[in-house]
Amino acid sequence: MHDLTDHRSASRAVGAAAALSLLLVAAGPAWPQGTPPALGVQSPAPQSVPNPPPPQQQPQAEPAPPAREENPGLINELGKLWDKSISVLPKIKSPSETLDDLTNMAKPSTMVSGRMACAVSPNGAPDCKTGADRLCQSKGYKEGKSLDTDAAEKCSPKAYIPGRRREPGDCKTENFVIKALCQ
Repeated sequence: MHDLTDHRSASRAVGAAAALSLLLVAAGPAWPQGTPPALGVQSPAPQSVPNPPPPQQQPQAEPAPPAREENPGLINELGKLWDKSISVLPKIKSPSETLDDLTNMAKPSTMVSGRMACAVSPNGAPDCKTGADRLCQSKGYKEGKSLDTDAAEKCSPKAYIPGRRREPGDCKTENFVIKALCQ
């Protein structure tokens, strides 16, 4: 029975030591303290007289803040992305500009059909805006917008000679406006 009591005392001592070591480790380093407080009745500490303020000098220019270092972290990269996205977004229209756009779109328009050749622009592409305008003007309107076009190949008579090989320049493609929205 004596061994059992010694064993329990030893295990309690080991447990207490382990708990104390965990407490000390968890507490971590502590700030240094001044003089330890004395137990019992203490007399009030003498109060010191504040030093007179130093004579005022001319205010010195504050030093410039240090240059901001580039931080390659996630937050910094998101900030850069935000700054770039603002410059890419289109300008928001004012309410009056939006109403003007809606008014221009709501003007009465009429769709007309016909066949008007598209002019060829200096770069060789068809310019069907002029064709749409001419189609609408032929119907009594001021201007138009092309809605549908057609293309046809126009060839010289040489291209139709049997046995003759077709050469570049024998045929060309012509574009026509066949439907336009007129105002």
